Amino acid sequence: MLIPHDLLEADTLTRLIEDFVTRDGTDNGDETPLETRVARVRRALDKGEAVIVFDADSQQCQLALRHEVPREWLE
Repeated sequence: MLIPHDLLEADTLTRLIEDFVTRDGTDNGDETPLETRVARVRRALDKGEAVIVFDADSQQCQLALRHEVPREWLE
């Protein structure tokens, strides 16, 4: 299930993005400031390049690139 990012409270969205960009394996030695990484993800969500996917089984949200999400989820 996709969650429209603009329906989330601002603080909730920020925490979700921060969690995503600070996970193990996401920085790959990147020294880019947290604020910059969060802004990049926020822009990708605004442009529709990234989406928020909610997994009902695990009760967790993930960020994903739109082109990596099954087409039927986008309809």
